Amino acid sequence: MTADRDLDRHLGSWFQELATPTTPDGLLARSLARVGATGQRPGWLVRDGGRAARPTGRRTLMPRLTRLVLALAAAVVLVAAGAVLYVKFVPALIGGPTSAPSSTVGPSTSIAPSSSPAPSATSAIVGPRTPGWSATGSMISLRSGHTATALSDGSVLVAGGWDGNDVLGSAESYDPRSGSWTATGRMATPRDGYTATRLPDGRVLVIGGTDGKTELASAELYDPRTDSWSGTGSMVTAREEHSATLLPDGQVLVAGGTQNGGPIASAELYDPVTGSWTATGGMGSLRYDHAAVLLLDGKVLVMGGSDHGGAGCCALTSAELYDPASRTWTVTGNMAANHAHNAATLLSDGRVLLDGAIHELYDPGTGSWTAAGSAVGSCCEVTLLSDGRVLVFGIGTTGPDVTATSLYDPVTGSWAPAGMLGTQRWEYTATLLPDGRVLVAGGWSEPAPSNRAPSGLASAELYDPVIAP
Repeated sequence: MTADRDLDRHLGSWFQELATPTTPDGLLARSLARVGATGQRPGWLVRDGGRAARPTGRRTLMPRLTRLVLALAAAVVLVAAGAVLYVKFVPALIGGPTSAPSSTVGPSTSIAPSSSPAPSATSAIVGPRTPGWSATGSMISLRSGHTATALSDGSVLVAGGWDGNDVLGSAESYDPRSGSWTATGRMATPRDGYTATRLPDGRVLVIGGTDGKTELASAELYDPRTDSWSGTGSMVTAREEHSATLLPDGQVLVAGGTQNGGPIASAELYDPVTGSWTATGGMGSLRYDHAAVLLLDGKVLVMGGSDHGGAGCCALTSAELYDPASRTWTVTGNMAANHAHNAATLLSDGRVLLDGAIHELYDPGTGSWTAAGSAVGSCCEVTLLSDGRVLVFGIGTTGPDVTATSLYDPVTGSWAPAGMLGTQRWEYTATLLPDGRVLVAGGWSEPAPSNRAPSGLASAELYDPVIAP
């Protein structure tokens, strides 16, 4: 009877401990500790705290009781381990790859590299998936020239931009699971022509831009944990239409842009630890509306853009490399064609694909560019998919080219059609979701405008390549 009472007390205390709120890792650790504690010689029973009880004297019963405890312990460990495996690995299997080797996409959207926290399973698709384009929920506000940033929980933060009448300070988030939008906290300053960069701790840094009257030097941080914005240090130089690239050490490099309507070559670094800015070496060329990509060796490739304030004037063929170690710029190979208001992405093999009327590939090993073929009407937006292919968006002055999309396969160097957008769009955003789909949101739709049209868009669409996990 003594052994039975000891066993009852032991199991009762164990179940009480397991009922205590904890994480799956904590539950597993407790279970493993209990298994280790029961590994005593027959005839001894371990009570709470690991203190050994006196011998019961019923040696024929103790091995049986010990086996019962060990069996129960093994069962608990299996359940706990299953919980850990589910929590840690099933979301990744459902959602597919959680990061892509991408950096700044276009002049107004920057995506943090894979050092950022991995998205959760909030964006997992329930039910069958169909390849191609489909509509999803519309944004709360009309907006173009905004930014869209993938957050750590799988949602997408959209902020700022232009609604056709005013520069916006509002922000909203998209939930891929429900296909719906929710208003979030507002920025302190309305912004257009700015950049948004997700930092390694999950916060989003928005930088510069214009409030509709003048270029801004201010910067703000969005914290998704509190759904709030807070000010951070101001730049040394006010600017818009610049690039912002997250460096391997967690700092953010801001380069170029315009000030007082004219292009600039200066660059500066933001330190998220101190919230301060420091001037760094300036580029060799004036440029704004350019593309910037973080290379695998930690350097930043800045390419194209314009060196003059006129619309469509003086697009550049030059490219430069920034070395964070020396904080200096060096010239690299020129492109075959000039590129302004274009986007680029880092491919899985380390090369860079630059979008444009002529697509070009940059090889960091040789510092040279080669033609990558062309897609129908392509220009101004690219998204690296989780399988390594690139979704390229079309644009044209009239006709269907503006809605055409193509897929580029860097392994074969070939292009394939990817279907048509449901709505003509300019100055929209395209964001890769954790489940492999691409969210296209907002923009404005007017045929061949010479300036921003007053008819912005709130609609959004999804592209599903149906990539197996």
